[in-house]
Amino acid sequence: MTNMHPSDPTDPKSSQSNSLGFDEFIGIFVAFTTIGVILFWGFSRKSSDWNLPGLVSPSPTSSVSGVTPASPRQQQVIPFMTPAVKPTVTSSLPNVDIYDEELPPVSNLAPNQLLQPQAPSSFHTMPTEQYSVVAPGEKLPTIPPPLAFTDVPAEFWGRRFIDVLSSRGIIKGFPDYSFRPNQPVTRAEFAVILQQAFDKRVNNNLTNFKDVAAQFWARPSISQSISTGFLKGYPDKTFKPDQKIPRVQVLVALASGLNLKAPPTPTKVVSVYKDAKDIPKYAIDKVAAATENRLVVNYPDSQVLAPKQEATRAEVTAMVHQALVRMGKLQPIKSQSIVTASFVNGQAK
Repeated sequence: MTNMHPSDPTDPKSSQSNSLGFDEFIGIFVAFTTIGVILFWGFSRKSSDWNLPGLVSPSPTSSVSGVTPASPRQQQVIPFMTPAVKPTVTSSLPNVDIYDEELPPVSNLAPNQLLQPQAPSSFHTMPTEQYSVVAPGEKLPTIPPPLAFTDVPAEFWGRRFIDVLSSRGIIKGFPDYSFRPNQPVTRAEFAVILQQAFDKRVNNNLTNFKDVAAQFWARPSISQSISTGFLKGYPDKTFKPDQKIPRVQVLVALASGLNLKAPPTPTKVVSVYKDAKDIPKYAIDKVAAATENRLVVNYPDSQVLAPKQEATRAEVTAMVHQALVRMGKLQPIKSQSIVTASFVNGQAK
């Protein structure tokens, strides 16, 4: 065995060998210290599932109120850019229980009180005296507008009579929208107008006229006018439905149907007409009664009756209108064609 001589401290090689051993010792010490720190930090962060700070995307420095952060399990490393999501900003409102002040505690209520709803204090019963039931008879009837006939101008003398009756469906026009006011009226047509104006009920108990067939178009109206006393037939048991009715027959029919009484001096009453001598004797009383009750309408001269002249559609309309005024079914209108008999010192004027 060879004895080793102690190294010389002054030997540079010996000094280099000793300093190298010291550095290794320092390195080992630092390594173990670092490992210990890491293990200590790791065990203290066990709740974060060992997620190291360097592996998680850095969170923004400022947080938005109301946004719930993601759980640690949802924080994963994503190799690509994640689009930013705009946080939803919610307004902070106090939690108010709207039932706290309305409902009493359940423990303070008896079991029978829980099933009894309380009436709101703002409910009031209105007195019935403030309301009144309107009977249907108190409502004013709705009158449709009159028919616009193409041959009845505004300045026509009988325009207002025609408007009133056409608006109520008593008279009608023709398919070409004309009224033909100057066309004569037959007895059958006059019967239809009477039925429309005074009584729309149909009476089939017709006296057998030889010239009115069972299927005649105006038979129901003729039957009604006979039963109500407006019209009569001829002694030979004919009605002559196609005969043009004269003006005097229109006045006699209206006075008879309305049961107008003759005045005490009928001759004086009819003397207001310049052609009074043309009035048939059987018709004097009826014409006088019609004159006193303002049923007579003469145009253009109110003092000319023209009793035997064929009555036109306009004249029949005007006289029927006056009869309805006499019955109180229509309001009167002013017209210079309406005849009014007045007596001054016993003279008709």
